Amino acid sequence: MAKLKKIVSFLTLALLVGIVLSGCKGESVADKNIATRIKNDPVITWGVKYDTRLFGMMNVKTREVEGFDIDIAKAITKEILGKDGKAEFVEVTSKTRIPLLKNGNIDAIIATMTITEERKEQVDFSDIYFDAGQSLLVKKGSPIKSVKDLTSKDTVLAVKGSTSTINIRKYAPGAKILELENYAEAFTALQSGQGQAMTTDNAILLGMAAENKNYELTAGTFTNEPYGIAINKGQTDFTDEVNNALRKMHDNGTYDKIFEKWFPKDAAGKAEKGAQF
Repeated sequence: MAKLKKIVSFLTLALLVGIVLSGCKGESVADKNIATRIKNDPVITWGVKYDTRLFGMMNVKTREVEGFDIDIAKAITKEILGKDGKAEFVEVTSKTRIPLLKNGNIDAIIATMTITEERKEQVDFSDIYFDAGQSLLVKKGSPIKSVKDLTSKDTVLAVKGSTSTINIRKYAPGAKILELENYAEAFTALQSGQGQAMTTDNAILLGMAAENKNYELTAGTFTNEPYGIAINKGQTDFTDEVNNALRKMHDNGTYDKIFEKWFPKDAAGKAEKGAQF
């Protein structure tokens, strides 16, 4: 009899666990409609870089992340949610940003992310908010003046998960490639002589060159790298709100003000504004 009671108790417990688990199989965090949620909870969580000068860089004194992407995200948040809206930031890298978005840890990615057909299979993109192009950062006096000068004797430093590696293999197939976790590690490797050039978008390299006078960008760019804000598929309402906010920012001068703050006149020609709306 005691054995029978144990069996019944076990079956009852298993049934209860099954009911609880089945109740948890509802709508996930990533599936919830962001546009609806932020009406009740006026917070947008953005995935941003913490190591990319001019776009997203942690200020060690204030412990706040600063940059062009950060200011654009704040302005979009204000346009969508009004003055009481809040922009929160989560650090991402080129490798972690899409997984964090797909899991619902963040609502959108604004992190120097190039719009590509391959990425469009995983996420949706806003309209272009910044036009960039891939270039090379080299030590001043380097014989490397363009991507055409890279040979099998040269090692190019790039960041994992970015499009830079793919492009270098296309435009300089003979060059060796060393991939690092982030831009800070890649630049440290360049300084220590582990490579002859570092490659990524010119706007990112421009920030590094501005802080390190012994390094410079090679002339021109060899790709077109339009940046977009990545949003999870199925969030059409939120994507529309982001695009509407970008249009308003172009119309009322907010976008130009932010652009000129981070890319003053002496940077003209090296960094390009986003597509005109």
